[in-house]
Amino acid sequence: MSAQNFAKDIYTEGVNTVNENDTLSRCLEFFKTEMPPVLAVLDTKGKYTGVIARRWVLRSRLDPASTKVKNLMRHAPRISPEHEMSKIAKLMIESGIRQLPVFENENLIGFVTDENIINAAVRQEWGKSKVSRVMTRAPYTIDANRSVGAVLNLFREHGFSHVPVMDAGKVVGIISIRDILERIFQPNERQTTGDRMGEKVETFSIPARGIMSSPIIAVDADTNLREAAKKMHDYNVSCLAATLNDKLVGIITKLDFLEPISQLDTTPTNLTIQFGVKDTRITNDQQAFMMDEFDSFTRKYQEAFKAGTLFVYIKTHGTASTRETPLVHCRLQFRTAKGTFVSSGEGWGVEPTFKTALDRMDRRLLRSKELLAYNPKYAKAYLHKMGLPEDEL
Repeated sequence: MSAQNFAKDIYTEGVNTVNENDTLSRCLEFFKTEMPPVLAVLDTKGKYTGVIARRWVLRSRLDPASTKVKNLMRHAPRISPEHEMSKIAKLMIESGIRQLPVFENENLIGFVTDENIINAAVRQEWGKSKVSRVMTRAPYTIDANRSVGAVLNLFREHGFSHVPVMDAGKVVGIISIRDILERIFQPNERQTTGDRMGEKVETFSIPARGIMSSPIIAVDADTNLREAAKKMHDYNVSCLAATLNDKLVGIITKLDFLEPISQLDTTPTNLTIQFGVKDTRITNDQQAFMMDEFDSFTRKYQEAFKAGTLFVYIKTHGTASTRETPLVHCRLQFRTAKGTFVSSGEGWGVEPTFKTALDRMDRRLLRSKELLAYNPKYAKAYLHKMGLPEDEL
């Protein structure tokens, strides 16, 4: 990318606020009438204390009429008008918050959103790059007749929030976590919490085709990123299907834009790692363990990929009742010039879960066409790891 943009060049001026003791219903009213990307949360003295976004309210499954804002708000990293765009993108990834407050002399003057960053980035030379450069290739899919419950299991197992829906080998729609939350947990008709809970089991058996967004909003994999971002904005979606000759070859989300943008000021000449952590704290020992594992990973794949970034997303689902060990989900996204590769793992504790996800990434790389075509030794390594004879080459 050429010249860097700064927060002062791209931020959205103005702030919508709620009080920390307001209920989530108040937030939903704001999101419905004003349509802001985020609300600033004020304490009882009128001082800024955090942020709350629409998707957090929808994902919470909490009763909006009785749950207070302070129970769901987050403390977002503050940025200044002089923050560079790539560094803002990196903060968004690390914090898991896509709307960051801009402060000038301790005064909150607005927010920078993921869409602000994406729109600014694609207006530059980088925007002429093809969708195929950043998309997630060969995404997981689900059959149109599979249940909503199966979709939720897929989301939890792999840590993503969009899945293409297939019927007779053709992509016919996309389901997002937002579709499930709005159509299953918080339907338009006003219901009591008891009604929703009573219907939950039954609605989980609804087939995917019953709640998917259709017709599919797609973009050709050879289309440039500028056009893809415009289509995403025009249709107010956060995910597009990527096709080639009318065949699904990938998906592109806002996160797929943000990850390479976060690396634009430090064009990697080797393999690097970047962490995004949610609802947990990584100790120095845990980080040292992961860095040691990553060092082994880089020694193995440096020759094949030369440069790339392994994005590590970690979140917890609670703690074990006996040892206070957190149930951890870890998703890996490895972005390289040869393509993007993903894997995930779930288990008790940060270290073993990261190791599981990295082992799965290893297996995926060893059987990838991009790597096998690079050097036959990787094909042999794959066959050896799978316990297969080398004559199967």
